[in-house]
Amino acid sequence: MRRIYKICVAEEWRRAEADGAYSGSELDRRDGFIHFSDADQVRRTAQLHFAGRTDLVLVTVDADRLDPPPVWEPSRGGALFPHLYGPLPAMAVIEVRPLEVDADASALADIGG
Repeated sequence: MRRIYKICVAEEWRRAEADGAYSGSELDRRDGFIHFSDADQVRRTAQLHFAGRTDLVLVTVDADRLDPPPVWEPSRGGALFPHLYGPLPAMAVIEVRPLEVDADASALADIGG
């Protein structure tokens, strides 16, 4: 099982659970794909884009359950990040947990990065 991670607003995720799929954040929809991180990237992603937020969840996804599969594409810095071109089906999610992001994203220390 390959795990990838999505940080999203808890209210958006609650709507996705009710709908059976997550169509992405406003940024995801604008970019045309859902942004994910792998275990080594999620902590830095949290620090850069979500510092100080308390209204979040961390969604853990089994990437092997995705069809189409995620595409690994370079970010501005050149690192490859998983992107999903389509909605995230709830059946691919293996865990959802509340997430508060402090300055060092210590809540993610058990994941990686």
